Amino acid sequence: MPIELLQPDEWYVLGAIALLVVCTFLTRASYHLFGHRIPLGEGVRRALRYAPAAALTAIIVPALLPWSTQGFTATIDEKIVAALVAIWIFKRTRNNLAMIVGGMAVFWVMRAIFG
Repeated sequence: MPIELLQPDEWYVLGAIALLVVCTFLTRASYHLFGHRIPLGEGVRRALRYAPAAALTAIIVPALLPWSTQGFTATIDEKIVAALVAIWIFKRTRNNLAMIVGGMAVFWVMRAIFG
């Protein structure tokens, strides 16, 4: 698409995307560029150890909980059961692959049975 054919709202979207690319690059690259010059304190290092678990929790928990605008509804769906089975498998085997395969198998079977 030639540049002169872009509408003003298309320029806005392209500009927003370009700005997000620059911001993402700067925030990701800043530690690699300046990390050796700025030492992190022990408290910050200790806190950063929990970042992956916190991010994973922030992604998974909202997908599992039965959110409703009508108030609390006590529904148990296949996602919660599959997650509990996956946790149980991991506690028993300490094997990530077995946890993923077992949880997904329970999820697919329950989805096939209950629709």
